[in-house]
Amino acid sequence: MIPYSMLAGYLGRQRWYAGTGAPGTLTVIDRWAENGGSPGLARLLVDTGDAAYQLVLGVRPAAQRPDWLRGHDEAVVGEVEAAEVADLGLAGGADRFVVYDAVFDPELAARMLVQAVPDERASRVRVMGGEQSNTSLVFDERLILKVFRRLHEGANPDVEVAAALARAGFDNVAEPLGVWRRAGTDLAVCTPYLAGAAEGWALALTSLRDMYATACEDPAQCGGDFGAEARRLGQVTAGMHLALAAAFGTGPADPAGWAAGAQAQAARLAGPPAAVDGDAVRAALARLPEPAAAGASVRVHGDYHLGQVMRTDAGWYVLDFEGEPARPPAERRATSSPLKDVAGLLRSFDYAAAYARRERDEAEQDALAPMARAWEARNRTAFLAGYEATEGIDALLPAPGAHRAAVLAAFELDKALYEVLYELAHRPDWVEIPLAAVRRLLAG
Repeated sequence: MIPYSMLAGYLGRQRWYAGTGAPGTLTVIDRWAENGGSPGLARLLVDTGDAAYQLVLGVRPAAQRPDWLRGHDEAVVGEVEAAEVADLGLAGGADRFVVYDAVFDPELAARMLVQAVPDERASRVRVMGGEQSNTSLVFDERLILKVFRRLHEGANPDVEVAAALARAGFDNVAEPLGVWRRAGTDLAVCTPYLAGAAEGWALALTSLRDMYATACEDPAQCGGDFGAEARRLGQVTAGMHLALAAAFGTGPADPAGWAAGAQAQAARLAGPPAAVDGDAVRAALARLPEPAAAGASVRVHGDYHLGQVMRTDAGWYVLDFEGEPARPPAERRATSSPLKDVAGLLRSFDYAAAYARRERDEAEQDALAPMARAWEARNRTAFLAGYEATEGIDALLPAPGAHRAAVLAAFELDKALYEVLYELAHRPDWVEIPLAAVRRLLAG
């Protein structure tokens, strides 16, 4: 067996590992190897005590260490004796083997694609960068295979929800073409690759950079105005919620549950460095209406922001239905108000405006603040206009006016509190962005 210390060290170096440093404990709870000769392809399911992770490993004789591993030190598990990979059925013909992340091996990546879609073949593959919780491989610029790293029992929501939306007639989603599954657990999913698509976050930043560079104070008059796209994105979001309601049904609203979730997050921020006022949070959430006036509860995206939508020539597409990675699986599958997703997208406008402003020289940042607020306000208004004008969406929402505003504000506060916790754990330099939003929302 590959030494646990070696596996733990490898795991601790990965961006998709939720812990800090190598895990203190690691148990292999499942193993599987493909009998495909050299290079060998093996899968390990390991439990760190806090979560289960999928390790997809390549195994080659150490003397045949491939050149493409150079520059990918984080992808190398290590070199082992033949006996240490014998339990995987991969120890033939050499004394020592190098073990590495199989996603970087073009030959093994092609074999993983076949596991998901048996009839597919590809000649070129590349690993996409930037992902935090999974790894995606692009084949021939037409297919994408998302390899799930943190595993949960049963169907992955990204597969389950995308397939259900496609069946419900929602055209703005990449329908799964095949799934790599073992013992009822989804290991990877293959979907069409949206070639030439632009991420919503990147488009928003381009708009903001143009505005800041030209000191154009009215975003509607700037060359890179994002307002029309924000409105179209609102329409697509409403269509997604209507399709989710059709696919999974609707239920009664749960304002007490929504408030409890936000209050639990606020309790974790009672002291420095955030020092969120728990009494003020409770007072803000007390404005939530009674269940009968709070709209419907439906299956939602759960982690909706500008990085989860792509603009193509055919329009906006919605991606990544796994939900917020830090939340437990049951919570990610739970129904909620559609305004949870709306709030997530609105928070993303705030993040984009703040992020682009922080890119500028420190001396400029204060002067750019009014422009940032104007850009956010314009796109917030445009998005909500497109969303609320969509036929049928009112049936899922609280009545327009005080009740709708209260539910939306509660979810914006919940999202901002989540962001504060996330930034404290991962990007402390960014924590002032959501903290400012918390203060603003509590001030009413």
